[in-house]
Amino acid sequence: MPLYDFHCPECTAAFELLMRSSDTPVCPNCGNTALERLVSRVSPPGKSKALIAAGRARAKREGHLSNF
Repeated sequence: MPLYDFHCPECTAAFELLMRSSDTPVCPNCGNTALERLVSRVSPPGKSKALIAAGRARAKREGHLSNF
């Protein structure tokens, strides 16, 4: 299920909901169902390159050449 960002125009709350596309979102503060879906922020690139490099270095140290 995707995570959506919403804004409630009635109480000006901004929040995230984990929901199916068929569900109707409800504001947790006031119960309003007329919500505005916001564009979610893109997560910044993580340290995946660093994690991959560390994993390869560890595999090399341990002699797992198939993972190197």
